[in-house]
Amino acid sequence: MLEGKAVIGETDMLEAMQQDALDLAAKALDFFDVTEATEIACFIKKAFDRTHGPGWQCIVGTDFGSFVTHCCGCFIYFCIGSLAILLFRGSAVPEAEPGQRVAPLEEVA
Repeated sequence: MLEGKAVIGETDMLEAMQQDALDLAAKALDFFDVTEATEIACFIKKAFDRTHGPGWQCIVGTDFGSFVTHCCGCFIYFCIGSLAILLFRGSAVPEAEPGQRVAPLEEVA
């Protein structure tokens, strides 16, 4: 595992889910070398799919950019040392403009 504490950059997850993400990242780093970013991402994604339902996406690396749409309460970006981890549940629903109502997933089709 990388030495050091996880530093959360951005999140809208509840604390229990955040802790689950951090614990899984630490566990992944016990199993895989820090250079095995794809394996780490796969491990975290599959664990979140099992625990929190399908649709999770995970990006792991030392240098990447992103712009994603995610379900409310299902986003975290954090770093452990130089390794950055972005974990989110994707959403097909467009973001609302201020004052605009967006239909729940069940209403969109």
